[in-house]
Amino acid sequence: MYTLSEENYLKAIYRLSQEKGQKITPKGISDALGNNPASVVDMIRKLVEKGLIDYDKKKGVQLTAEGLKNAVLIVRKHRLWEVFLLEKLGYQWDEIHSIAEELEHIKDDTLADRLDKFLEFPEYDPHGDPIPKANGKIPKSYSLTLANTKEGTACRVAAVKDTSSAFLQYLLKLKIGIGTSIKLIEKIAFDGSLVVSIAGKDQTTVSQKFGENILVDGLAN
Repeated sequence: MYTLSEENYLKAIYRLSQEKGQKITPKGISDALGNNPASVVDMIRKLVEKGLIDYDKKKGVQLTAEGLKNAVLIVRKHRLWEVFLLEKLGYQWDEIHSIAEELEHIKDDTLADRLDKFLEFPEYDPHGDPIPKANGKIPKSYSLTLANTKEGTACRVAAVKDTSSAFLQYLLKLKIGIGTSIKLIEKIAFDGSLVVSIAGKDQTTVSQKFGENILVDGLAN
């Protein structure tokens, strides 16, 4: 049994580990969680003592097999709760993250599996993140951003990196959701902003930051 804080650290380390090629440092964890460096170092020591992570200054922080098992379960519950809140309780996709942050810590050995079955085994949460399966397998995740596609490319929104209410509300305003088609018309050299066509309609201009937070799939020229 682990504390809420310990579970949050495991989840943060897991998410950072999905960013390929990135060494996980105490500072990286501090930035991800918004915690002060001293408390992060203290928690790293505790997690090492509990056998949940390994830490080496050169290699950084790495989840042990036990740590990974627990981190994946937390992520699994969080993403299943997001689906439940959106599909069954009628919450908007900009409201569900913070509520799921609380629900993911409910301690019950069968809850995740029962919830998964009730929801008919969804593969992705409302933000496009893959939901780990009971057997540990994880559906395909997406890494190509709209900002990194070529001019003239047509694609669809597969996931969003930024799940803040402000960004998700902006997407709602633009009528963009998972599966929405977007065509990158032009990249503006001056500031990296993007001219796009959303769902085959009129062109609009979005920021480079916007493009960096939209993950796409289904490329077609």
